[in-house]
Amino acid sequence: MDKLERARMLIEKNSFITWLGIELDGLETDRAVVRLEPGRQHLNPYGIVHGGVYATMADTAAAIAARTDGRDYVTQCSTLNFLHSQSEGMLRAEARVRHRGRSTCVVEVNVTGTDGKLLATGTMTFFCLGNEHFTDESIFQGENRNE
Repeated sequence: MDKLERARMLIEKNSFITWLGIELDGLETDRAVVRLEPGRQHLNPYGIVHGGVYATMADTAAAIAARTDGRDYVTQCSTLNFLHSQSEGMLRAEARVRHRGRSTCVVEVNVTGTDGKLLATGTMTFFCLGNEHFTDESIFQGENRNE
């Protein structure tokens, strides 16, 4: 299974990500992009996209970028600065690995709006679980919990 196929399957098996509607938009070594077309369910009481949507998109893109080395990671620390808001139109989160060590991976991520305006920016640190956790592809077996 190649990196792109594995990344898509990890997203499909993540009920929360699929429920939100986040999709993989680009993938290469040390870089990942996800996208979301927000709907009414993504808005806060002020009529703008909820900050948790930006945070989830950022974490998702960063985690996928970290995993491009074939190892599995979990979020250890995240910082996200909210700069602007948006109420409609496509959102994208682009993540790039900035440091990869034996046990941690640091990823920078930007969330942008329809016109490319920077809405949020941050840094995520991931703890490396190694590569024994899903190498048997057990995560891809069994019934899909999203159905």
